[in-house]
Amino acid sequence: MFRWQMMACGVLAVIALTPVLGVQPACAGAFRDALMQRRAAAMAQSSAVLPPGIRVVRDVTYGSDPKQRFDVYAPMQADHAPVIFMVHGGAWAIGDKAAKNVIENKVARWVPRGFILVSVNYRLLPDAVPRQQAQDVAQALVQAQRQAMEWGGDREKFILMGHSAGAHLVDLLAAQPSIALQRGATLWLGTVSLDSASLNVVQTMQSRHPRLYDRAFGSDPAVWQAVSPLQQLHAPGAPFLAVCSSRRADSCPQAHHFVDKATRLGTRAQVLEQDLSHEEINQQLGTPSSYTAQVEAFMRNLDPAVAHLLDDQARQLSALPVVISR
Repeated sequence: MFRWQMMACGVLAVIALTPVLGVQPACAGAFRDALMQRRAAAMAQSSAVLPPGIRVVRDVTYGSDPKQRFDVYAPMQADHAPVIFMVHGGAWAIGDKAAKNVIENKVARWVPRGFILVSVNYRLLPDAVPRQQAQDVAQALVQAQRQAMEWGGDREKFILMGHSAGAHLVDLLAAQPSIALQRGATLWLGTVSLDSASLNVVQTMQSRHPRLYDRAFGSDPAVWQAVSPLQQLHAPGAPFLAVCSSRRADSCPQAHHFVDKATRLGTRAQVLEQDLSHEEINQQLGTPSSYTAQVEAFMRNLDPAVAHLLDDQARQLSALPVVISR
């Protein structure tokens, strides 16, 4: 994709980033979108470093497509452990469950404390549109809950988490839980949305926007409505945390609008604005920081078992090596 767009725009695509020469905006937009995707792809290829004492189960199947797989990271001695269910981003078109920026800091922070982390792949554009991707995530949730006891997890203590496009997918499940519940899912404890900027798809598509949204959502207003978490939110649901980058013009306003509506409907919901980039909101979650502490403050109020693990400062890593199962 990146190479094709570069050829289409030619050498002037690079120059388009400097308005002095007045290159066509469409060309600049194509180059910008391609550059963003190439950067995300490069980050996805980086290998995560895992701490010792972690059980890793790769490529658990929840469907027939090769993308319908998830990985599990669990403590060796997990027992009724809460589960963080993580959905990667990538403009609905790229990304991977094993990407360093998706899992490394989150696994290092939470698995040694007794949590299980499940990292999910799903079908991507053009093979599946966002509504189908949300259905993939819902089916993955059903399968992970069914098998949770195998890894020492508790099917009733799941926390949904997603970044960017992945945040949009968990946002849609949070707004319309029936997508998952009708497939047999158990309602989760809460949702952590990491810089979605697609909580109001209708508004995004009616405003000036990067063309990656056109590839995801097309031109049909009925589709925009159907995949827009704000428009699909009609009833109270599980607690919801919207983390947003204050460096962007689109993310935090949408987060506040969604949270305001959710609160009026009776959901415990809040916005956490952070002076971090879109990428940093994903990558830095799990590092020792005020940001991680504030996300954990939200998580702590979801369930006593979650609070216990977050507050147990005596918990230490075992000396056992990483064990990888297939």
